[in-house]
Amino acid sequence: MPAATANGLTLDYESFGDPAAPALLLVMGLGMPALAWPDEFVDALVAAGFRVIRFDNRDCGHSTKLRNAPLPSAARAIARALLRLPVHAPYTLDDMAADTVGLLDALGIERAHLVGASLGGMIAQLVAARYPARAASLVSIMSSTGNPHPRVAIGHPRALRAILSRPLDPTDVNHVVDHLVRVLGVIGSPGFPTDRTLLRDRLERVARRGWYPAGTVRQLLAVLASGDRRPLLAHIVAPTLVIHGRDDPLVPLAAGRDTARTIPGARLEVIDGMGHDLAPGVLPILIDRIVRFCRSVEGSRAGAPAAST
Repeated sequence: MPAATANGLTLDYESFGDPAAPALLLVMGLGMPALAWPDEFVDALVAAGFRVIRFDNRDCGHSTKLRNAPLPSAARAIARALLRLPVHAPYTLDDMAADTVGLLDALGIERAHLVGASLGGMIAQLVAARYPARAASLVSIMSSTGNPHPRVAIGHPRALRAILSRPLDPTDVNHVVDHLVRVLGVIGSPGFPTDRTLLRDRLERVARRGWYPAGTVRQLLAVLASGDRRPLLAHIVAPTLVIHGRDDPLVPLAAGRDTARTIPGARLEVIDGMGHDLAPGVLPILIDRIVRFCRSVEGSRAGAPAAST
């Protein structure tokens, strides 16, 4: 994968499709590198007429690892967040949003459709809020606003334990794959079961790309330290689609509803049987929703009157 310098870091990325086509930037979730966006998902978006970019966030994959940054206790940080106390972190979601804009700058992209999943949805939300000129539209998938209300912020305890667990040996690819299979067995989509062989093949690619436990913790701390972002997200002007699984055990459906209520004009699409993953059976539904939404935005822009000079 090529790399770009963005916000003082090196971010590995891939670009697919016609460089002159409308850009669609995929922002991945907690601890997962770009390859967690399935190839068939990317290919379908390219076939629909978009230039698609996926990249490794800071602290994962082949992008810059902040190895010298502090690593506070995740459990202690979660406890402080639940008590609505300040959480200290080496960086915040605003820094990760600046990384994302820096990547757009490096690629010479003025505006992009922003599609983010989970943590990636939070980052995409902040790009749309803080850099409105860069967001052609926003698609926030299985994400949240940082609303601290327990009904919105707290998933099933078993799902929380799963994402905080670690493989027996984080340096061994097979142990990492075993661990990720166990995690997805807890947080995945009950209505869209994934063939175990296919799942292991996909997760092995992710593990070999660079699963970095310390970076995952720092990214989680960034979420907790960023707190309640609703006052900021209420200023988003980009057309927004919120997608959430009805059966998400990690980020409850209430969080998706809260996101759609917070962002002016946002539309909520709820997918029955979807949990907190990109299961193969979910992909055609996501592709259909995203393509129709982004095409409608492109059509609206094409039909808008030219600005006066």
